[in-house]
Amino acid sequence: MTEHGCVGCSVIFLSRFLFSFVPLCCSMRDVTAGYLQRTTDRQAPMNQLIELTEVVFVIQSQRISYHAQRAQQSREHLFHQAQTLNQDLPDVLFLHELSAYEGNWGILPALPRLAEDYCQSSLWVYFLEEETVIDLARLLQVLARFSSGREWFLGRALRDEAATIIHHYAFSEEPASFSYPDFAAGWALSCVLVKRLASYMKYEPPKSDFTIDLKHEGKPVAREDIFVAVKTCQKFHSDRVSVVKKTWAKDAALLEYYSDISDPAIPTVDLGVPNTERGHCAKTFAILRRFAWGGVTGAPWLLLVDDDTLISLNRLRRLLRCYNPGEAVSIGERYGYGLTNGGYSYLSGGAGMVFSRVTVSRILSSGCSCYSPDAPDDMVLGKCLSRLGLPVTHSPQFHQARPDDYPKELLVRQSPVSFHKHWNINPIAVYHQWLMDGREAFHHLLTRERKQEL
Repeated sequence: MTEHGCVGCSVIFLSRFLFSFVPLCCSMRDVTAGYLQRTTDRQAPMNQLIELTEVVFVIQSQRISYHAQRAQQSREHLFHQAQTLNQDLPDVLFLHELSAYEGNWGILPALPRLAEDYCQSSLWVYFLEEETVIDLARLLQVLARFSSGREWFLGRALRDEAATIIHHYAFSEEPASFSYPDFAAGWALSCVLVKRLASYMKYEPPKSDFTIDLKHEGKPVAREDIFVAVKTCQKFHSDRVSVVKKTWAKDAALLEYYSDISDPAIPTVDLGVPNTERGHCAKTFAILRRFAWGGVTGAPWLLLVDDDTLISLNRLRRLLRCYNPGEAVSIGERYGYGLTNGGYSYLSGGAGMVFSRVTVSRILSSGCSCYSPDAPDDMVLGKCLSRLGLPVTHSPQFHQARPDDYPKELLVRQSPVSFHKHWNINPIAVYHQWLMDGREAFHHLLTRERKQEL
């Protein structure tokens, strides 16, 4: 029923919360017709008609200009279909405009507003990503199969093959027993369920503060426009840094390794900041100051990565062409802390964090700083951005964990930009499999075959 040019990410915690009310029903794809036939006793009569005005569409949009424009194009496509069907235009909302609160992307904070302002006169709330393409006529046919007077959570179900860190090892004993929605395929809640969820949120907010995994045209930015900062320390010089050099470092025009010692063999830059076992906030802010100073580089983009981050700089260059470095832009895999209670969004450091020079200048000029040298740098930066009212932009192409920690059906539809962690994998093989572009992969294969012949 849906087509999608890029994959979104599912909110595992949202799904766990919803699952406690009603399980996810796989009903948003033609392949589930058998399921629909088997459950007709629980559904509405097949001849029940659903009007477009009884469905509220919520585009999971983001505030930065590129994504706002994409959301507007999606809205116009929906309106065009409505006119073709000779129906009145439905409500099509932008998630980032529901309120000034940046945390609405976590969905749960937006439910009370949706219940109060829209579910009084509508029957369904349908969520979609900017790139999701909907056949409205078929959507109405599917929704007509389900009684709107009951609680329904409908979507294309995904399941983890094994317990994964990106989902906090939820359902570790039997991970496949839990399903969560493929956001790129679109998903729906009956308004009856939305109202009960909104009411429940007032009195029993979710127990966890963290929100983790909710899932072009033009010329790529120049290699010289991205300054790459790799955070490392002496004990990882021989293994992790060597992987960086053997894989993606060759694609960087401007790159520095920041360590706790100066090692001319790499070389590394000693910022005068002692290494910490976790957090690395002091080191990160020292990097920000060095970048903002301008003596090292005048590049408009800063990429911050760990020494065990695997990344495709060529794909990142293509991604960044969608964004204006003259704006305060922050891009990566977005997480959230305390979103249901006025919290903040942040970029996961391991997946790689991209900041425009404008953003870095705003952060430093605000006086924002670390509360301790080993504070979690990504969360501190997220709190800084929140205080400044600057958006945190999510891209599903960034990944905080290894490929094995994500459903393969999501990854094969993406063009991944990054993965994180060397644990229990061959990082060079992972880079070759997931992050090499066609021409680079062909060159690598040709080189390997020539070596074998010799």
